[in-house]
Amino acid sequence: MKYLVGEASAGAAVYAVQGDQAYNLTALNPAVGNDLMALIKRPDLVNAVTAQLKTAPRVSVASITPALPVAAPGTIICLGLNYTDHIKEGGYEIPEYPALFMRGKNSIMASGAPLVRPTCSTQLDYEAELMLIVGKGGRHIAQDDALSHVFGYTVFNDGSVRDYQRKTHQWTPGKNFDNTGAIGPFVVSPDELPEGAAGLKIESRVGAEILQSSNTGNMIWSVAQTIATISEYTTLEPGDLIAMGTPPGVGHAKKPNPRWLVPGEVIEIEIEGIGICSNTVVDETDL
Repeated sequence: MKYLVGEASAGAAVYAVQGDQAYNLTALNPAVGNDLMALIKRPDLVNAVTAQLKTAPRVSVASITPALPVAAPGTIICLGLNYTDHIKEGGYEIPEYPALFMRGKNSIMASGAPLVRPTCSTQLDYEAELMLIVGKGGRHIAQDDALSHVFGYTVFNDGSVRDYQRKTHQWTPGKNFDNTGAIGPFVVSPDELPEGAAGLKIESRVGAEILQSSNTGNMIWSVAQTIATISEYTTLEPGDLIAMGTPPGVGHAKKPNPRWLVPGEVIEIEIEGIGICSNTVVDETDL
């Protein structure tokens, strides 16, 4: 199933997407609610709406303004340094343990929303990433069982303010400016993608300018390994978000000059089989 959370003429709803058409699951069954949390927590509800899908009211995908797939995720965990060539372009050593950091809820927003360059910096960078949404929670999840804990996969732009990222050994400041982490718009269930969402083309671009182009098969730590590693130290909950790191080609590593995002540009992140996350860059002073 391919899901889209957003707002159209009928209001906020969860939709099932087939081609350019979207079926209103919330209108079909009000228990679905206005984001994916009910479906994440209730597999029986997923089965029920899937069986009745063709009876749901239908609109065009283009008529829907995307919202966050999960309105209030409990935890947002991001994996850094997960592609070898990206590690090298950043001047880091290949780590023996994944570089993990967290984002706060104010730092994320939906595909289509403004991506905000803050007043204090011009070093706004892009990072194309695969993101997973936790379905079944747990602690000490075995790697062999980890993929059964995934509800779906989406697209993430881990917008980073590089000078603030490097002010300390911890990356928290540069990764948590308001409205810099774009998510969505689509969430695709695991059965419609290769195992662990591996082997998918992943790309970032501005217009015809291709900034990053790689494949999720190049990740050092797989989705299953990452879930198992994270669950060693914390309990994962339904609706938690995990971002899987970015491939090479980020702006700060461009030679001879860094390639920062500037207001007015539209940055697109595309992952094969999932979709395109598209956001216009705006200056904070113009909001």
